[in-house]
Amino acid sequence: MNIAIIDIPKIEDYRGNIAVVEKDIIPFEIKRVYYLFDVPSNARRGGHAHKAQSELLIPLSGSFDVVLTDGKEKQTVTLNKPDKGLLIATNIWRELENFSSGSVCLVLASDVFFEEDYIRDFDAFIEYMKINHK
Repeated sequence: MNIAIIDIPKIEDYRGNIAVVEKDIIPFEIKRVYYLFDVPSNARRGGHAHKAQSELLIPLSGSFDVVLTDGKEKQTVTLNKPDKGLLIATNIWRELENFSSGSVCLVLASDVFFEEDYIRDFDAFIEYMKINHK
């Protein structure tokens, strides 16, 4: 599956740590930044795949699970360290769940919002993968 855990460099200091995301950390130019917060613990976010956009998910606070599939393999990744990000390349279905209280998920995206890049129906995603990624 085309995902990876990215180590985000951190500078440790007794006054608090700093994590730095620069262009050599992720394999794309950042064109959009957004974050999820105040997500109820029983809610699910995501529920889509991207045809062309890649994303890096970083748990700034708290924890959550990311359930991923490429249509053949399924994997769950728990994100709970702000110096570890999950790189999700194209054509990966993702659902975020099990948000802890106060969790914040930062998303760095390779492109601006473009609705035509989204596949929002799981059955349509499976069909898309059968046709385009044999």
